[in-house]
Amino acid sequence: MKNLILACAALLATGSVFASNMPDTSVIHDKPGFFTHLDVDKVLASTDISQRCGIVPAELKYLDHSGQTHVLDYQVEGSGCTNDH
Repeated sequence: MKNLILACAALLATGSVFASNMPDTSVIHDKPGFFTHLDVDKVLASTDISQRCGIVPAELKYLDHSGQTHVLDYQVEGSGCTNDH
């Protein structure tokens, strides 16, 4: 009985490892541009620009109000420039 339980646990663990390597097809990649309408319900992650200087690429990952995951790639000025006055 223990062997059966261990075998099932190993199978579930192996399945979750393979599932994590599969690409997430439910993520929508938004097109950056002027006046882009974003339906943001919850921000999941954003690029830390506090130690970056100049114009740098950034990414915003968020959920819309229907629960769909979106990723927006854009350019932003970093806030870590030491010679800025």
